[in-house]
Amino acid sequence: MTPAEIAKLQAHLRQLLGNQRITIDPPKRKNQSVELRVGDEFIGTIHRDDEDGEISYAVQIVVLGEDLD
Repeated sequence: MTPAEIAKLQAHLRQLLGNQRITIDPPKRKNQSVELRVGDEFIGTIHRDDEDGEISYAVQIVVLGEDLD
């Protein structure tokens, strides 16, 4: 994802979820998924899919069992 694409996606998620602490960290290597955070807390990844010219983003949120206790 390009820096401009990350910025647009981050702004959209902040507005959609009503949380200005949401950040998207750029990938460490090309074509890797980006990391989704709320504040300093890692909560998941975002994957970009470009199929037949249609671009979409899949958000995968991770919840550890120990966080539920």
